[in-house]
Amino acid sequence: MSQPSVRSADSPSLIFIGTYTKSGSRGIHALRLDGRTGALTAPQLVAEAANPTFLTLHPNGRVLYSVCESGMVDGKPGGAVRAYAIDAVTGALSLLNEQRSGGLGLAHLAVDATGHTLAAVSYGGGYVVAFPLEAGGHVGPRSVLIPQQGPLGPNRARQNQSHAHCVTFSPDNRFVLVADLGFDRVFSYRLDPARALLTPNDPPFITIEPGTGPRHSKFSTDGRFFYVLNEIDGSVTACAYDAARGTGTPFQHISTLPAGFLVTDPDRAAEIHVHPNGRFLYTSNRGHDSIAIFAIAADTGRLTLVEIAPAGGKEPRNFALSPDGAWLVCAHQYSDTLAVFRVDPASGRLTLTGGTVSASTPVCVLFAR
Repeated sequence: MSQPSVRSADSPSLIFIGTYTKSGSRGIHALRLDGRTGALTAPQLVAEAANPTFLTLHPNGRVLYSVCESGMVDGKPGGAVRAYAIDAVTGALSLLNEQRSGGLGLAHLAVDATGHTLAAVSYGGGYVVAFPLEAGGHVGPRSVLIPQQGPLGPNRARQNQSHAHCVTFSPDNRFVLVADLGFDRVFSYRLDPARALLTPNDPPFITIEPGTGPRHSKFSTDGRFFYVLNEIDGSVTACAYDAARGTGTPFQHISTLPAGFLVTDPDRAAEIHVHPNGRFLYTSNRGHDSIAIFAIAADTGRLTLVEIAPAGGKEPRNFALSPDGAWLVCAHQYSDTLAVFRVDPASGRLTLTGGTVSASTPVCVLFAR
């Protein structure tokens, strides 16, 4: 398979793209972003895999991890995570190993700050799972699997069971927070990174407004606030984060959609990120095909809408900000494209550069460090 071009010290940023492999894609792709112009190179296949729909990096930047969302591993029902070594020169990926989760397919994963624990969640299976990471980045056998439990939300069409959707490590690496769309809760677990163990916290969860459907979450850059993106109603719940207890108190619920816009099933919020400068928060809206930008009040953490900008394609399922905050790259699942926006660091506003490239069913954007 072809590889991205050799990288020099001043060459463009390396980006990995996770995909669904149902209609043309064969796995994980890589491309480069020119930090001067925002131009993207054409995506190139760097690892064949079935439905590598979410990706994350080891803290050392030399290993990439992927979920397997196919629901089948080696012809048997189940989910798995894979570890890949990254070639620092070409961006090529070499499979290190794979570990089964022991349940249905996985939807999201993250690695703790020490690089000792990988945690993942299953949307269809309704559980959180953890794996120890070995010195070379290999994934060890599963250390824990915990089913999510609780009362279902009121939307019976969407909230028919636990739908664990996202795993987020706290800034101090003491807790793991799991957004569950089915229960309108964010569950909190204590983390023992040395042993890759999770134990239910006390208090065990943050309650989000009924029927909102928590999907993804991010901390503010100073760790004082925790923002939960809710898929079903297209909203963000802002929480004051108690670092000592590993929990949060909601204080604001704000829409990611224009006033009066009718929310229907396809109109689902998808991804959330905080700008590296800590002043802005971004979310994507599928159906409405837009990106909402909010200003973050430094003292209170409250959000104020800046604008809702066209996403530059159909079904903006995922996006990422460049490490320097200068660019936003958005993956459009239904138009099979990646779009690039220049970010105004003063206002947070986005400008579509025209740097759009074709990519088959892209659903995850990951900047390599």
